[in-house]
Amino acid sequence: MLFWRVKPLDAILATAEKKSLRRTLGAIHLILLGVGAVIGTGIFVLTAEAAQKAGPGMMFSFVIAGFVCAVSALCYAELAAMVPVSGSAYTYSYAVLGELIAWIVGWALILEYAVACSAVAVGWSGYFTGLIQNSFGWEIPAAFANGPFAGGLINLPALVICILVTGLLVMGTRESATFNALLVGVKIIALTVFILIATPAIKLEHFQPLLPLGGSGVFAAAASIFFAYVGFDAVSTAAEETTNPQRNVPIGLIGSLGICTVFYLLVSAGAIGAIGAQPVTDLGGNQLDPGSAAMGQQCLSLASAGQQPLACSKEALALVLRQLGWNRMGDLIGFAAFIALPSVILMMLFGQTRIFFVMARDGLLPDFMTRIHPKFQTPHIITIITGAIVTLSASFFPVGKLADISNSGTLFAFTVVAISVMILRFREKSRHRPFTVPAIWVVGPLAVLGCSVLFVYLPIEAKLVFPIWASIGLVFYYFYGYRNSHVGKGIAPIPPIKGFEREP
Repeated sequence: MLFWRVKPLDAILATAEKKSLRRTLGAIHLILLGVGAVIGTGIFVLTAEAAQKAGPGMMFSFVIAGFVCAVSALCYAELAAMVPVSGSAYTYSYAVLGELIAWIVGWALILEYAVACSAVAVGWSGYFTGLIQNSFGWEIPAAFANGPFAGGLINLPALVICILVTGLLVMGTRESATFNALLVGVKIIALTVFILIATPAIKLEHFQPLLPLGGSGVFAAAASIFFAYVGFDAVSTAAEETTNPQRNVPIGLIGSLGICTVFYLLVSAGAIGAIGAQPVTDLGGNQLDPGSAAMGQQCLSLASAGQQPLACSKEALALVLRQLGWNRMGDLIGFAAFIALPSVILMMLFGQTRIFFVMARDGLLPDFMTRIHPKFQTPHIITIITGAIVTLSASFFPVGKLADISNSGTLFAFTVVAISVMILRFREKSRHRPFTVPAIWVVGPLAVLGCSVLFVYLPIEAKLVFPIWASIGLVFYYFYGYRNSHVGKGIAPIPPIKGFEREP
């Protein structure tokens, strides 16, 4: 059966050992890597998206999304400690659920990493345009600061930053642990300053009505701001470069997620309490979809009348500080996002190339994707291809829609990881587990259920994108991956599984 064309854990570890990377990262490095990957567009920008969908109830949305990520992170931690190699959810599913599911997961991770890069680029664009307008009085025309879905023509700042980051990756520029720690420090300081200024200005009346759009709005916002937590799984892609990965990878995964969750709750409470977070409606009092042309027009109308709700802002945190009279601090928040968000784009593109590399190493993608540039010594072909996809997406789509599309792939990958952990508890009971998920038969089902519920509450277009994207991937797999798989050719050993015949 195709479902059981499995690459065993021992074979995966042996393959990685032959082409292993140097182990230099410790637990602190991994926590900083995780925090650097997670804190980005999600909290700096999607606070406005959450306000439009849930109003002040977005506080509950952050809790729901954080809980789903927490139970998923526990599952990731067990697998990452058992199989400390690159490839993340793709590698784990290959070892447990077989090649077909692994392919779909790897294909879905393109939505997580590549589309997430686009979302971060659009988020950076919002802070960039706000920063230069407030600091220098220069204003980029709306037609060239927004994609067509947001009432413009093309998002030029997002296009430019994507091209620059792709170029840097091709030339071999990469983050060192020290550089990443510096950028994490900038983001942590910026959010701490925001909390210290916004918290004393909280007014309880700004939390009323608490649920203007009911419970469905809270879950819809949770499905979108789930993106704010995505990135912690990037810690698992660094497993091959980690000293004592069985101990340090779980610490990095859970530690980074815990730190980010605390910051998110404090920041969202400060933003809501300081200036309010009620959704924007049309003249008839009907809710408008975030990122829609109608929403953009209504926000322009409110701005011309001297009003700027949180839900309309492309630089939500900076807006809060400016409305509180801290204009210079608002500019500094914008500057912090300006210099820090490109590092997230860089890291996500890096992660995408790692996933492609592992899939090509297994024979599921063409060998040319692993070609190394003779001068720069980088996988330039796949970097350019991925960069082109990211650039086009960032140029024409608003941040909210990109985040939702990214979430659809991420939720699927997280679900597969949770299922894999539970299956391994049956299949390989005796295998050493340096980290064990507590109460797996509670945590695992909760992860699956949580991811499923959030997927249901994604916008319809995001839910449709994933099956369409998966179908395209299956066609490619049938014509190439299935025929060129190293496991299928017998290059990698396939263990006999009781009750199923092994494929020839």
